[in-house]
Amino acid sequence: MEELQKAYGKSGSDIAASYQSWRLYSKVPYVSFTHGERYVTNYANAAAKAYGAYESSGVMPEGATLAKDSFSVTAAGQVSIGPLFIMEKMGAGFAAETNDWRYSMIMPNGAVFGVTGGKGSDNVQFCADCHMATDTDSMFFLPEEYRVK
Repeated sequence: MEELQKAYGKSGSDIAASYQSWRLYSKVPYVSFTHGERYVTNYANAAAKAYGAYESSGVMPEGATLAKDSFSVTAAGQVSIGPLFIMEKMGAGFAAETNDWRYSMIMPNGAVFGVTGGKGSDNVQFCADCHMATDTDSMFFLPEEYRVK
């Protein structure tokens, strides 16, 4: 897991540099079909502590940040680092069309693929589009068998 943070850290993002110190909400990496069929792990910062209530978490406060690092494994057992997926709850009025979430994706080489309302915003619009399909403040939750209680 240290390799993941090191790779994403090349971006200069404070989130990429610190997310692995946040609370981990997945017992083990699990396959997320909505994140490219990669293995992911779920982290949330202190402002997002309600995330642990999962579907009952309510609306996240400004500053709540969720991160999913990712990797894939080939049939031959070769591991490849995938993107870091980030959701940051912004202040009211940031973007009604995203429930005021800012989505970011950092690639394994540290390149920022896109940020809602910033450079490459169109590249992460699909994140917002997918997340808007839920009524839990745009959050989806990991399968119950992988959840930290």
